[in-house]
Amino acid sequence: MPRNVYGPDHEAFRSSVREFVERTLKPRAEQMLEVKSVDRDIWKEAGKQGLFGLDIPEEFGGAGAEDYRFNAVAAEEIAGFNFAVSSCFGIHSDVCPPYIVDLGTQEQKERWLPGMANGDLICAIAMTEPSGGSDLAALKTTAVRDGDDWVLNGSKTFITNGYQADLVIVAARTDPSKGAKGITLFMVEGGMEGFSRGRKLDKVGQEEADTSELFFEDVRVPDANRLGEEGLGFIAMMQRLPQERVGAAVANTAHAFQIFRETVQYTKDRKAFGQPVGSFQHNKFKMAELQTKLEVTQAYVDDCIAAHAEGKLTAVDAAKAKWFSAQVQNDVLDECVQLHGGYGFMNEYRVARAWRDARVSKIWAGSNEIMKELIGRDLGL
Repeated sequence: MPRNVYGPDHEAFRSSVREFVERTLKPRAEQMLEVKSVDRDIWKEAGKQGLFGLDIPEEFGGAGAEDYRFNAVAAEEIAGFNFAVSSCFGIHSDVCPPYIVDLGTQEQKERWLPGMANGDLICAIAMTEPSGGSDLAALKTTAVRDGDDWVLNGSKTFITNGYQADLVIVAARTDPSKGAKGITLFMVEGGMEGFSRGRKLDKVGQEEADTSELFFEDVRVPDANRLGEEGLGFIAMMQRLPQERVGAAVANTAHAFQIFRETVQYTKDRKAFGQPVGSFQHNKFKMAELQTKLEVTQAYVDDCIAAHAEGKLTAVDAAKAKWFSAQVQNDVLDECVQLHGGYGFMNEYRVARAWRDARVSKIWAGSNEIMKELIGRDLGL
């Protein structure tokens, strides 16, 4: 099925992103895997290429695109190459900037957005805690007012970009008596006394992503680093989660589609019993099913992209796109491993790494079970 969500300008931008992938990312693929992170010079090159400033106004060094479809194009192309790099870039460029653009003061925007746009400042967002998971309203990290500062204590875990981040948007409880209405957001900067990072977490997949724990021990954060109004942090997160979730759906679908295409080619080239393995009826039928699943998923995700570009995407529809695309992604990649036979279990094959990298998509950005809970509530259940 032809896709109708993009126009000529989006496709021109796609060509630019593909050039960046070919020129900068592909030659460094093995190195990123070995060091378990994306080197700083790659971040800066991506910034120079205009991949990070799409949601940032031109006056602060961004593109000021005001069209989410450009974000989606970048996510598709990066995810098709490497799902882990896509998650790192997505957090920095797709998830974090709207918080500062929408909630930040003029001084905060001037201070942080230019560096985020050009790749000099790597950003992360710290919501998840060791005891909390998807239950953001139950977070235990605290911030207590002390004069013109806030004293921050607590810890976060599973933070993408956490190991390298220069800036971290941290959700903390400022009024324990108010539940979700007592949560405030703060910008914590690298080098602040009492702010430390744990080791790079040893994950099943997503090895190129420098995911880590963050620790805050009496970190004095100036009130000038408070992001948005006191007590409105939870609302701010809920309002911006749809963009994170539709972005996840875009990446999930693009990643699965790319590996599926490569698998189709593999089944044409690989022979068994004197004929291509793809020509066996079972395999042929299986790939017909996978192609259909992917196209149906793509159609719904494209509708969500278009709706979000128009400011009409609901949290519930974003939840549908997130959980379903993650499920389809994992189902498709599992079948792709099977179609590769024993080679599908070898790390030297892209399909094996893709299979491992994708498993977390059913967990992060709100687990699939939480997404279904949101949808069920919307049904009045």
